Amino acid sequence: MLNHVLFALTLLAALALSGPAAIAAGDAGGGNVPAVPEDLDYAAGKRAVEAMDWQAALDAFNRAVAKNPGDANAHNYLGYTYRKSGKLDLAFKHYEEALRLDPRHRGAHEYMGEAYLMVNKLAKAEEHLKALDQICLFGCEEYNDLKKAVAEYRQKAANK
Repeated sequence: MLNHVLFALTLLAALALSGPAAIAAGDAGGGNVPAVPEDLDYAAGKRAVEAMDWQAALDAFNRAVAKNPGDANAHNYLGYTYRKSGKLDLAFKHYEEALRLDPRHRGAHEYMGEAYLMVNKLAKAEEHLKALDQICLFGCEEYNDLKKAVAEYRQKAANK
């Protein structure tokens, strides 16, 4: 417990010393902030996701991943888009790659957990919820969203 407190205090001090730009530079992908400017295909994919244009998002994120296969955020979004398109095998493939590249990628843990719920693998979803609980020391949106999805899944299962 003391180690968690010391880590949190160190992290807060580092953020305070790095200035407001470091805090404002967060990304919706739930991973680490890339050091390079955002790829145009990646940006187009995010816009397509917002518009729920899954085919345009697939095209854009596939191009982004082809150009930069080491981008965990692009793999996470590609997995999300495949999941929304009903192609769960491809979704799992890209979530796994995102987590291979960045094992602490919050978005990939959340989305993979949600995908496991879609294929009735509650225990696997709970593994990702546990991982998020360890990653998000003070809680995070991804943890809260997956926790809610797991609770809803359990409630539906109990009502059957």
